[in-house]
Amino acid sequence: MGAGELMPGQLLPPMRELALELGVNPNTVAAAYRTLRERGVIETAGRRGSRVRPKPATTGREHIRVDVPEGVRDVSNGNPDPALLPSLAQAFAAAAEQSDRQPVMYGEAPVEPELSRIARAALDADGVPDGPLAVVSGSLDAIERVLAVHLKPGDTVAVEDPGWGSLLDLVPALGLRTAPVGVDDEGPLPDQVRGALAGGARALIVTDRAQNPTGAVVSATRARALRSVLRAHPETLLIEDDHGHGIVDQPLHPLAGVTRSWAFVRSVAKAYGPDLRLGVLTGDAVTVDRVRGRQRLGPGWVSRITQRAVVRLWADGALDTPAVAAAYRARRDQLIEALAARGIEAHGRSGLNVWIPVPDETGAVARLLHSGWAVAPGARFRMSAPPGIRISVSTLDADETGPLADAVAAALGPAPVRSYV
Repeated sequence: MGAGELMPGQLLPPMRELALELGVNPNTVAAAYRTLRERGVIETAGRRGSRVRPKPATTGREHIRVDVPEGVRDVSNGNPDPALLPSLAQAFAAAAEQSDRQPVMYGEAPVEPELSRIARAALDADGVPDGPLAVVSGSLDAIERVLAVHLKPGDTVAVEDPGWGSLLDLVPALGLRTAPVGVDDEGPLPDQVRGALAGGARALIVTDRAQNPTGAVVSATRARALRSVLRAHPETLLIEDDHGHGIVDQPLHPLAGVTRSWAFVRSVAKAYGPDLRLGVLTGDAVTVDRVRGRQRLGPGWVSRITQRAVVRLWADGALDTPAVAAAYRARRDQLIEALAARGIEAHGRSGLNVWIPVPDETGAVARLLHSGWAVAPGARFRMSAPPGIRISVSTLDADETGPLADAVAAALGPAPVRSYV
């Protein structure tokens, strides 16, 4: 298998047959099959036997994108508006001066005390349960570390569908299986979460606000329903991603506290700039201790200079959160309303993106590109969910909204009739 002689989907010989062929004990072959199954290399379907998994360890969703020719307006990338990001110069200058006076050496605390204090106060205000803190290099780093310290290859993780493309790549890259859970404007669908957990999923990952790509927000009603589902499965590892903190004006309704193992992460990337690579992670004591232990054996810690710069940004009120959230909301609402006026359904309660269901994803992307607009193909964000396209509104000007809505309407209309003579 490692030599590539077995193709994806190829049926493996029965264990007793292979044991006889190799001249080994059947228990040896059974143990080998079990190891391959746990590592996600093969899958077993009862009496139908075992097959090589048809999908590679990673799916490379980042490569499912549109090449943007010169002159085409790019509304596909999911980046925040640079004009709404705060200046970092003074914060980093102050952090560097502090580090000159108080350099951080090996063996010192990995978390800046003032960052811990401010972050914990904000979490308390939002109803996130008390727990120790760790600082990580963004949301995806936190999720990877938490999954790695709790699960083993072959375990199943329930994930939002459509959902964050990088996460949908990360889970299989860790040798884990994905169980897709549908999403509406209020977050993951409780019945589908219940089905995934009853089917053996050991972890659930939820985006509380600014869900990528749909903009969903977990409402108070949906949070109660999801907590009820989780109470029936207390051994589930719950991971919540609140990367939208700082750019949304919707309240947080956390789910944490009803399962034994949980983690909650907030990244500063969308609000303060993707290059800061910093997130605050809290969770139950065992989970955070395991993450810290693995972190010590790798990068050690996230730069305390970066942490001190973030503290300065927070303390100085460098980000006008209500104004930023209002700007993104206005851009989303304008596009959604313009599309609705043209009879097109679209979603986007929070965050940077608008999600538009389409009947023909490839055709819609191609027609929009021909019209001068580059949008993100929904294939980057979905598994079994219906087709769609994602439009990032973060830099969309008001005078662009109408032309973009017209282009979408034209792209979703009937294809031109071709005649051949």
